[in-house]
Amino acid sequence: MLKLLRPAVTRILTPLGRALARRGISPNMVTAVGTIGTVAAALFFYPRGQLFPGSVVITIFVLADLLDGVMARMTGPGSLWGAFLDSTLDRVGDAGIFSGLVIWLMLDGQPVLAMVALFCLVAGAVVSYVKARAEGLGLTCDVGLVERPERLVVGLVAAGIGGLGVPYVLSGGLWLLAAGSAVTVVQRLLHVYHQASSSASRPLR
Repeated sequence: MLKLLRPAVTRILTPLGRALARRGISPNMVTAVGTIGTVAAALFFYPRGQLFPGSVVITIFVLADLLDGVMARMTGPGSLWGAFLDSTLDRVGDAGIFSGLVIWLMLDGQPVLAMVALFCLVAGAVVSYVKARAEGLGLTCDVGLVERPERLVVGLVAAGIGGLGVPYVLSGGLWLLAAGSAVTVVQRLLHVYHQASSSASRPLR
């Protein structure tokens, strides 16, 4: 569903991307700034229990993940380094967001929910790794219930609304995200298993 919104968001961000490109700002610079801002905001606001303002600031920086793609398409085919950097820093940003939540939940005396948030972080990393490893072996793995955009939306919305004092939203969002991430891992493993089983065996390095 979120993929359907990408063209509309791209149209909105295109003028900003064009203006930044004219000033010599590269997509990789936007990627780095977005990640640094995301991690800094998450580790500054969330451990203090400032979930709503933290989620708003993080959302602003997360949009850089779309903006760098817009800029890359403007300047021609994306580079291998740019694609690698973007994927790697996505993991760093996710780690910052959920680490901030884990710290706050532990300080707030909610160890069970902190473990759920930690599971969301680990499961999200596994979801991304399974796809990367499968594609590295020449297979496809573009399947799954909860991908990174969905993880970010659910996590940030749950944290933001929970920060306004609405009960059960944060806990419900994290449990939902944990379950969806676990299902996605299983979906991707099965998808890769079926492809690998139907392919001729070949030596791997």
